[in-house]
Amino acid sequence: MLKWLGIIVGVIVVLGAAVYTAGSAMPENHIASRTVHLSQPPERVWAVITDVPAFPSWRKDVAVVEQLPLRGSKMAWKEVSRNRDALTFEAVTWDPPRHLETRIADKGLPFGGSWDYVIVPDGTGSRITMTENGEIYNPIFRAVSRAMGYTATIDAYLEALAARLGNK
Repeated sequence: MLKWLGIIVGVIVVLGAAVYTAGSAMPENHIASRTVHLSQPPERVWAVITDVPAFPSWRKDVAVVEQLPLRGSKMAWKEVSRNRDALTFEAVTWDPPRHLETRIADKGLPFGGSWDYVIVPDGTGSRITMTENGEIYNPIFRAVSRAMGYTATIDAYLEALAARLGNK
């Protein structure tokens, strides 16, 4: 019995070291981007993605949003996820209804980065391109994120946005 426990612990240690080593070899920064067509015009898309207090009504991952005081001229807010993790965001670029850039304002996290939203007219609707400029400082998180795919967060956001705007 003790022999098997030693083998199991050894395998876990070796796997953990392998994940850490693989993550250490990966770059901290990554860029991921997705584009979708939406049936609504840019002004309507802009209104939805900048209505911060309404996020919990259409984003499954967000439980609560707290609007924070302006940081200079920048809008800021805290999102609390369904699993109670909290992240503070601030708007870096605000060019209605074409361009929004937000970034994580919290320091000391194992990750950070920004999201760039570019909205252009497309026929009777619009096209939105969302680009993540991510930073993952922890090598284990880096390896796991790479395995899960860098676009998972973008895909979930754009799917929720399309549903909120009545796209099928």
